[in-house]
Amino acid sequence: MSASLLRVVARGPSSALFRTVAARPQPMVARAAVAAPKTFSTSMRMRSEHQEETFEEFTARYEKEFDGVQDVFELQRNLNNAFAYDLVPSPSVLAAALKAARRVNDFPTAVRVFEGIKSKVENKGQYEQYLAELKPLREELGIVLKEDLYPEEN
Repeated sequence: MSASLLRVVARGPSSALFRTVAARPQPMVARAAVAAPKTFSTSMRMRSEHQEETFEEFTARYEKEFDGVQDVFELQRNLNNAFAYDLVPSPSVLAAALKAARRVNDFPTAVRVFEGIKSKVENKGQYEQYLAELKPLREELGIVLKEDLYPEEN
């Protein structure tokens, strides 16, 4: 290491360096005044390119999505998307999801499909109707409900 570099390191930073940085004018105020928009709104109005989808179109789209599922990630992504809407998917969509869960050998997700139904329906009667509709498929695939695995003690 050279002696001059050692002296610079030992002395620390030069105070002249800080004076030149501090002496620079700050153009932030002038720049903000020039770039200020003339209108009240600063964002553009976004328009959706998608049309409203009917329940039948939604059902057909998700049945097709679940029929094409090849791995657990795809299955869970499609389930998250289907349950994200402000509606309860039809039994045919849920049947396609359960068959996809069986195809990719994902038992926990199959059980959680029913948990998702339970949280989406408005009352217990609707949940019971979904269970009755999907009972033959549940028995065929060997899916046990969470309520059956862990009964609530009252």
